[in-house]
Parts: sequence; structure tokens; C-alpha cells
Amino acid sequence: MQSLAVGSLRARLLPLLAVMGGVASIQVGAAMAKTLFARLGAPGVSTLRLGFAALIITLVVRPWRRPVGRRDLGAMAGYGVSLGVMNLSFYLALARLPLGVAVGLEFLGPLALSLSGSRGVREISLALAAGVGALLMPDWKASAAGLSLTPETLIGAFFAILSGACWAAYIVLGKLAGKAGSGVALSSGALVAFAVAAPVGFISAGSALFSPDVLVLGAGVAILSSVAPYSLDMYALKHLDSRLFSLLTALEPASAALAGYLLLGEKLSHAQIFAMGLIGLVSALALQGGGQGVIEPG
Repeated sequence: MQSLAVGSLRARLLPLLAVMGGVASIQVGAAMAKTLFARLGAPGVSTLRLGFAALIITLVVRPWRRPVGRRDLGAMAGYGVSLGVMNLSFYLALARLPLGVAVGLEFLGPLALSLSGSRGVREISLALAAGVGALLMPDWKASAAGLSLTPETLIGAFFAILSGACWAAYIVLGKLAGKAGSGVALSSGALVAFAVAAPVGFISAGSALFSPDVLVLGAGVAILSSVAPYSLDMYALKHLDSRLFSLLTALEPASAALAGYLLLGEKLSHAQIFAMGLIGLVSALALQGGGQGVIEPG
């Protein structure tokens, strides 16, 4: 009985730790990526990140050793396209909007996915609570004070919402693609994502992409922002249903605020502290209660 209880607890905690690890890795990678924006532009940074990610994952996984069915190829292609457009559109949003506004708008995608798959008062309440917590995390007042309604901000809002829609597609298609093997799915998805971003990135950044210092930073960004978090996401998606995974993505804006507080000395408002507590409570409730949404290993 005790071993069963330990196994059940592990089945619930390990996917959560994977999501949290991916979220933390993305925040560190985003800080590194910001140092390249002035030199490469948003499309150039996205291309560099996805190119190195595709190279590293392919060399590690060696997907040619495992045959893939035609049905799986379709899921992998869709996963890769959603991954590429998600990265590119989010960086294009960041070039026009404050980070808090962009993240807040982007989260609407996984929130909508979580609500669409929720059944019953408890699940809907948890999804709405996660949404409230995530949307309280950005400093909307400070962001709005520096914004004016211009075509550029509207374009930025469009790209942030597009990134959120692709984030939802990435969750659904990543789960489907992972059925063919998580390594093969990651490698194929990263290659397709790079193919989506590369034309825009090479036109935007040109020869600056091949500067030695840029390549070193780009490899670091790729590992922290793509290789590590997408690998952890693929593990989590094998053990969580899409609704629960979407709900747990509310940890991302909370992690960004916490990283700013711990690493950059940024202050947290009372609303942000409340939001972090709310998101933590929602995550704990979502992972207990009979393991709803947790796929037990078979």
C-alpha cells in the first residue's frame, strides 16, 4: 500500500516539477535573449534560438534511427509549425509591447484551452482562478502608463494573441506528436519550427547571425529557452492531460515576477504576491483530488 501511495505521489509531482523546471529555464533564457534584440531584431533572435535547438536535439536524439508513421508525421509537422509561429510572433510582440502586457495577452491561449476542456464546477473554477492569478501578475498600471493606442501597439497585441493561440496548439499537437516518441517529436518539431522562422530571421538579421559572440549567446539561449523547456514539456504532456497542462502554464508569469524579484531586485506589489499564492494553491489543488488530469504510468 505504501509503495502504491509513493508511486501515485510521484506520478503527480514529477510532471509538476517538469513544468516548473521548464518555466524557470525559459525565464533565464529570455533574459539572455534580450541582450541580442538590439543586434539581431526579434526574428533574428528567434531564428538563432530555433536553429541551435534543432541542431542540438537532432544530434542527441538521432531521429533517423526510428521510423515514423504517416499519421505521426502530420502531428509532428503541426507541432513544429505551432512552435515556430509561437516563438516568432511572441518576439514580434515583445518588440512592440512591455513584457507584462505581452505575457498577459499570450496567456489567453492556454487559458481558453483549459476552460474548453473543463468539466464541472471544480475544474472550471480552478481554470478561472489560474487565469485571474496569471493576469494579476503583470504590472498593468505601469505598462499602461507607457502605452498609447497606436498601430504599432495594436500590431503587438495581435502578435501576442497569435502567440497565445499557437501556445494552445503547441500543447494539443505536442501531446499527439509525443505518441511517436518524445525525442523524435522534439527533433522533428524543432526542425520544422526553424524552417518557419529562418526566412524572416535571415532577411532581418543577415550576416550578424554569424558573429562568434552572437553564436555563443545563441547556443545558450537555445538550450535554456528551447531544448530544456521543450524536453520537460514533452515529458509533462505524456503524464498530464492538455487541460491540466494548460492550467499549470499559469506558473510562467508567476515565475517571471519571482525571477525579477530575486535576480533583478524588482519589487512585488500586494496584488502580485496574492496572485503568486493563488497560482500555487490552484496548482496544488489541480494535482490532488484523485489525480484528475494525471495520466498514471502504465
